[in-house]
Amino acid sequence: MATYQTGDGWDVLGDPSRRAIIASLAERPQAVVELADALPISRPAVSQHLKVLKDAGLVTDRAAGARRVYRLNPAGVAALRDQLDAFWNRTLAGFQDAVDESTEEGS
Repeated sequence: MATYQTGDGWDVLGDPSRRAIIASLAERPQAVVELADALPISRPAVSQHLKVLKDAGLVTDRAAGARRVYRLNPAGVAALRDQLDAFWNRTLAGFQDAVDESTEEGS
């Protein structure tokens, strides 16, 4: 099923359920059952989404007794932020170039 293929962070965040899981984990680490209780999807579906997020490096997990607790992976989230910062910086540079160009044409 194409929905559960591993991709980069931006690809996997294209799914609204995964974005909801990320938003929940941004508040605090949680187990599958806690995430499923807050979402309109089943526990197996949450587990599938967590696997995709983990494969993309956006979440990590640890054993806590008989369950696994998931949390955001700071390194994975930082990598997305770095990419977003790079996009933003290129956009700002493009705006600056356009302003400079129109200023030169007006002189």
